[in-house]
Amino acid sequence: MNPAHTTVDHVFTVPLDHSAPDGEDIQVFAREVVDPARAGERLPWLLYLQGGPGGKSPRPSHGSPGWLDQALTTHRVLLLDQRGTGRSTPVTARAAARFASPAQLAAYLGHFRADSIVADAELIRRQLCQDEPWETLGQSYGGFLTLTYLSRAPEGLRACYVTGGLPGLTATADDVYARTYPRVQDRVLDFYARYPDDAARLRRIADLLATTEVRLPDGDRLTVRRLRTLGLALGMGDGFERLHWLLDESLDTDGELTDTFLHQVRNLTGFTDNPLYAVLQETLYGQGAGPTDWAASRALEGFTAFTEEADPLLLTGEMIYPWMFREITGLRPFADAADLLAARADWPPLYDPHRLAANQVPLAAIVYHDDMYVDAGLSLRTAREVGATRVWVTNEWEHDGVSASGGRVLSRLMDLAAGRA
Repeated sequence: MNPAHTTVDHVFTVPLDHSAPDGEDIQVFAREVVDPARAGERLPWLLYLQGGPGGKSPRPSHGSPGWLDQALTTHRVLLLDQRGTGRSTPVTARAAARFASPAQLAAYLGHFRADSIVADAELIRRQLCQDEPWETLGQSYGGFLTLTYLSRAPEGLRACYVTGGLPGLTATADDVYARTYPRVQDRVLDFYARYPDDAARLRRIADLLATTEVRLPDGDRLTVRRLRTLGLALGMGDGFERLHWLLDESLDTDGELTDTFLHQVRNLTGFTDNPLYAVLQETLYGQGAGPTDWAASRALEGFTAFTEEADPLLLTGEMIYPWMFREITGLRPFADAADLLAARADWPPLYDPHRLAANQVPLAAIVYHDDMYVDAGLSLRTAREVGATRVWVTNEWEHDGVSASGGRVLSRLMDLAAGRA
């Protein structure tokens, strides 16, 4: 029986700091994937830019996302583990603990934003593709990377497809979170409307945690604020169901939290596999306009419905808070460095509005009307500000529509970029 995919592993040596190519090096891993029936053909390349930050690229299997099978009908795909993730010199709690000081760790982490990832991609493209332009598929944060790519090296791109990831070009972290909390509130209330008993169950769990010390399997205390971070899942197509079934097994007949629930909460909220998601989350919006200064935490103070005593209890979403770095085992080695990153005011710009306005690389993007993570209003403003852009707005899918739709989303975006739709 033939395998579903033919794969080739690639490891590239890249500078930690592309402005100092003779300095420290790191390794970046990428996996080439092709349809076995077309492995010997000369096919155009499609670079997949994973969401995150801090997420590794998907691993191909018979259960791979539908977009991959669709892409392999026409392209050779490169699944990139962005620097610091997967097999690309991973940034882990253990690695962070080896740094001599928080300042050294913060300086190191400053080289893991979109500008560095794009520089890695260009180095890889020149080595792998004989310097021919390639196409990109950017999911969520991968769309942010795409706009940085178009700002810095559009000559490397033939066409770009973005799924749920057009960032506000000049939006600050404060702008983003002022828009995010109301969307999260609406989503949580929609969840409670679908599963009314879960509102009472979460309030009951929160009351228990407020009066009783409950420990997760790794020894971390489960607090109400950590419980509320489970709302992160609600922006995905299956998020309501995943949270509902987690809560379904949360309490035993004596009213105590089950081991099953505590184990799953630890895995869902521990950042063991992707600490960069927490460490870099607010740096995505740092562009020289001053420090981000824990914007999500400051914004929370202005939304009184999000108090821990509220009934119904409102969960939080894609927000990172300073307390996480003191209370979560997998983030503690980053705590002081994260404070330094939040205080940094000299982040270089990630987007070039003038260059993007003159863009001629076909860019096709889907904007999910009800996206919990990426504000549709900011995305549509960006679409108007970037040349050669065509946008498809829909509420048929949630943030993970490119995977949940099989190959339909990618197929239509390719048609849009080529002028066939």
